[in-house]
Amino acid sequence: MKKRITKVTTKSGDDGTTGMADGTRLKKSDPIINCVGEVDELNSLVGYLSSVNDSERYKESLIRIQNCLFDIGGSLSLGTDDSISEEEISFIEDEINLLNSDLPSLENFVLPGGHPTSALAQVVRSVCRRCERSLVALDEEKSIEEKKIIYINRLSDLLFVMARSINKEKNYREVLWRQT
Repeated sequence: MKKRITKVTTKSGDDGTTGMADGTRLKKSDPIINCVGEVDELNSLVGYLSSVNDSERYKESLIRIQNCLFDIGGSLSLGTDDSISEEEISFIEDEINLLNSDLPSLENFVLPGGHPTSALAQVVRSVCRRCERSLVALDEEKSIEEKKIIYINRLSDLLFVMARSINKEKNYREVLWRQT
């Protein structure tokens, strides 16, 4: 297999720019770089969620999600489309439906918390929402593949349902929001 990274410290970013996969350089404050960073942060947190989760139920799904997030980040870096297939969006929707079918209906907003793994899934969900906002802002400036935004939107829904499912699996009661 060809080596993809031969040197980590290049010093080429010391001037406030970063290299894109297509060879161009952009300021580290560029909206594309912001989105790539947000997707990378989300991917790291999904990996963290996978590593602390002691249930095998979510492991394969989370690794599959990480691969898709890596594809999205790479596509943003290359300036290409077709990073996410309809199959991957359907996979997320199917996971939502599967997990949600075993959960009680919601009559109010759920406060993040409960089991620590569920609380972490809620943190990952909120970072996913931030990532989505960044992608939408980038799309307003420079049109990007719609499926990237759809996938991230569905992923945040999955993370919410996953958090609820983990609380149920661990016998933790959901705390519902009460207006003060």
